[in-house]
Amino acid sequence: MIDHVSIQVRDVAASVAFYDAVLAPLGGRRVHEFDDQIGYGTQFPDFWIGPTTTPGEAREVHLAFTAPDRAAVHGFFEAAVAAGAEVLHEPRLWPEYTPTYYAAFVRDPDGNNVEAVCHKPE
Repeated sequence: MIDHVSIQVRDVAASVAFYDAVLAPLGGRRVHEFDDQIGYGTQFPDFWIGPTTTPGEAREVHLAFTAPDRAAVHGFFEAAVAAGAEVLHEPRLWPEYTPTYYAAFVRDPDGNNVEAVCHKPE
């Protein structure tokens, strides 16, 4: 249903380093760049980052990226920790969502709640 989403970031270089690292284990990569806008995806850009252009304080965004398997959730989590991300929740099952919902949650450089989730059974 969603074609793409874009978020504004305070420090594009810091966010690019973070998302390069954490999206790689999920199969994501930079697929399009123009000016200071960076598009991530597997084939087409479905997640974009760019510099903050609107006044006022940004509000927290929750982003959940699909992981192909539980190992990828761990890869995402390890990359995030190595990048200095604040850990919100280590990888585990979240049966209150669905019986096979396996996810990890961290904060990106702008304080957004970023998740990798796998819906497949072990």
